[in-house]
Amino acid sequence: MRQAAVITVAVLWTATCSPAGAADRVVTPADGADLAAVVEQAAAGDRIILRPGSYRGPLTIRKPVVVEGDPGAAIVGNGHSTVVTIDAADVTLRGVEIRGSGTNLETMDSGVFATEAAKGAVIENNLVAENLYGIYIHGARDSITRANRIVGLKEGRLSEAGNGVTVWNAPGAKVLSNEISFGRDGIATNASKQNVFSDNRFHDLRFAVHYMYTNDSEIRGNVSVGNVVGYAIMFSSRLTIVDNVSDGDRDHGVLLNFANNSLISGNVVRGRLQPEDRWTTGGSRGSTDELPADDDPMRSNADGTGLRVGPEKCVFVYNANKNRLIGNEFNGCGIGIHFTAGSEGNAVSGNSFINNRNQVKYVGTRYLDWSQDGRGNYWSDNPAFDLDGDGVGDNAYRPNDLIDKVLWTAPQAKVLTTSPAVQFIRWAQAQFPALLPGGVVDGHPLMEPPALHSEAGQ
Repeated sequence: MRQAAVITVAVLWTATCSPAGAADRVVTPADGADLAAVVEQAAAGDRIILRPGSYRGPLTIRKPVVVEGDPGAAIVGNGHSTVVTIDAADVTLRGVEIRGSGTNLETMDSGVFATEAAKGAVIENNLVAENLYGIYIHGARDSITRANRIVGLKEGRLSEAGNGVTVWNAPGAKVLSNEISFGRDGIATNASKQNVFSDNRFHDLRFAVHYMYTNDSEIRGNVSVGNVVGYAIMFSSRLTIVDNVSDGDRDHGVLLNFANNSLISGNVVRGRLQPEDRWTTGGSRGSTDELPADDDPMRSNADGTGLRVGPEKCVFVYNANKNRLIGNEFNGCGIGIHFTAGSEGNAVSGNSFINNRNQVKYVGTRYLDWSQDGRGNYWSDNPAFDLDGDGVGDNAYRPNDLIDKVLWTAPQAKVLTTSPAVQFIRWAQAQFPALLPGGVVDGHPLMEPPALHSEAGQ
């Protein structure tokens, strides 16, 4: 038996119209026509104001109107299909609670679904919760998704969940200042271009941002806390990835897979310093151990104590080239940067590598100098001297030696690391540089961590 009764509304016209003839329609849950009929009868440019109460979905908006809710106004789906579909240009959906979509991945059941016709749509200040997909931008060029709180499904398998915001083939679309949690990915984009994702906050997800085949776009000022991966950039080029934070993400802070010609600058990837009586969620499904609302991801404990829970790798680079990694901080990870599969063609300078168990992992044979114009990177484990006081170490820094490569290819060799033979090999390499294998060398290591900055637009 269907639990929801037919929700009807009373429509009140305001006396004041705009110069273009548009009017405000005030809607309350009372006797009259249902919400879908009210929207259908509205004229282009009208503003439909929803007073507090529950209104029945699904709702399709086919003309340029503003649908705006007072606090407590909710559009509730029937558990099938999408709750609100925007199918016209220049629609604004603002201040409404939206919940109750279907759960069919093939039909892309969503809280809000903006079609190709929804050019310039504005979706802002809504609470979008308990839907398969939160907001789906399906071809809506130049749309803006801003300042929404999006909470995905907390139960069930991760593979059967949708994303907080999905952008597909929507050039110019922007996703700004949203709080996104639970579900699969925070923002997932595919086959798009010229998008901006900025100032969003993510937690309890698989990937905070997931890029696929999206070029000439910007990821700026986002914060990812306790997800499996922070920023997964795949098969995309000419991106600007600046001033983002990955705090305590489990596997990778930044993943570059077939990502080329991009700027990665001013970002912070670090393990999260947890008090001893807390444990990171790590993107786990259904956990009740959430971060406090006022928890600042940039703040450590005042006394410096606690458990450092960091990514396995701050940055993982796989077959990605012609990128510039400049002015970032990689702090408290298992590996600072791991690069492989032909990823030697990247510029790396001005970064801080702090307290990573392995600063760099590279099992290739090429010689790579990670410094530019006499300026390299800061390495917290570099015991160098700076006798001339120019802020640059007097000797080059090598993060890896032959023994490191042996341990990576044959982990069982760890039992030999304290043996006299291994110590002699390391001593010989230090005395006779010609014995050193190919790998990363920083010819001008910095003595102090440089100030965090991004080079976007420079």
